[in-house]
Amino acid sequence: MQILALNCGGSSIKYKLFSMPEEKVLVQGSVEGIGGQETTLRHQDLTGETAEHRKHLPRGGYGEALEEILQLLQSYRIEAVGHRVVHGGASLRRPARIDAAVLGTLKACCQLAPLHNPANIAGIEAVARFLPEVPQVAVCDNTFHLTLPPRAYLYGLPYEYYERYGLRRYGFHGITFAYMVHRAAVMLGRRPEELKIVSLMLGSGTTANAYCEGKSIDVSTGFTPTEGLLQSTRCGDIDPGVLIFLLRREGLDLDALEEVINKKSGWLGISGISNDYRTVEEAARQGHERARLALEVLAYRAKKYIGAYAAAMGGLDVLIFSGGIGEKSSSLRQEVCRGLEFLGIKLDAELNDNGKGDRLISSPEARVKVLVVHTDEEVMIARETVKVLTGKEPSGTFCQG
Repeated sequence: MQILALNCGGSSIKYKLFSMPEEKVLVQGSVEGIGGQETTLRHQDLTGETAEHRKHLPRGGYGEALEEILQLLQSYRIEAVGHRVVHGGASLRRPARIDAAVLGTLKACCQLAPLHNPANIAGIEAVARFLPEVPQVAVCDNTFHLTLPPRAYLYGLPYEYYERYGLRRYGFHGITFAYMVHRAAVMLGRRPEELKIVSLMLGSGTTANAYCEGKSIDVSTGFTPTEGLLQSTRCGDIDPGVLIFLLRREGLDLDALEEVINKKSGWLGISGISNDYRTVEEAARQGHERARLALEVLAYRAKKYIGAYAAAMGGLDVLIFSGGIGEKSSSLRQEVCRGLEFLGIKLDAELNDNGKGDRLISSPEARVKVLVVHTDEEVMIARETVKVLTGKEPSGTFCQG
């Protein structure tokens, strides 16, 4: 079965075409800079000699980008398309085949994830135009966290707002966390439900997750992806009184305030340099004080979440780093783990600084296993798509839901 997994972000599309259930990648690629001055398509056909196709596209939206992608895939028989969708609310409790009702639910959630759901929906609608007979499946990022107990997801607001508007913590990066915890269990030769795991997804967006007894029990991101750890351009945890102060003192309207907390904050806002972590990290090495502060804030918040989640779970067996930053920045991993020896966390300096791919980086004597895991959202999307359309678990894999 040939499954196209699509991951439409705020200005990009990542895609992989899988032959399932063997999970063989036939084609993969990405489109970057959608809606900007320059849009670039990179495409690799892996069925023969690896070849990369690069093309600069005229300015356009997701429809134009999807059309270019599907033209490159004309020689393949796409039997289904699975989509990463950031927010499905509380009603879509598992991956679902997309019909009018499901699409309506996703559209209603646009106000909860305004940077991502519209892009996800644009991808769904583009595929429906170009491949109208091909079934589509929505795999929602927040589904993994719908196992949170009320004590973890409720805010300290009048309960009527939860009843009326669904104001609660939802959590994100769930597809990645599903992959991470099950991959870690395989690496350690254990079953996921036997382990108490804290996972740190550290990329442009960042989320911390507590996983215990086979389910997500707490997560740092909340009603929107803004809450929690410091992110590239999002502020993370903040006193709501600060926002009220800014509205009054700066004379901001709501759109301008949203711009500040979602697009002008994070390590970009603190450093004043860039939303690219690599640029900020290099500036910190060169002695840039605000860049150093930005990295310290990120590491400090991650450290606090590890301690809090260990307390919530009554212990900790595994700490996982993933995402582009979590996988590549040995200095960040070192700083996050520094001082956590009392929890049983101790890195092996050589293992942390060297090596590639999925690996153990904790000291042999450490009680908590620290892992680096290269996440693969697209393979999780493909697995879930097969599961929805066939009603069967893909053999030899772990699936969400």
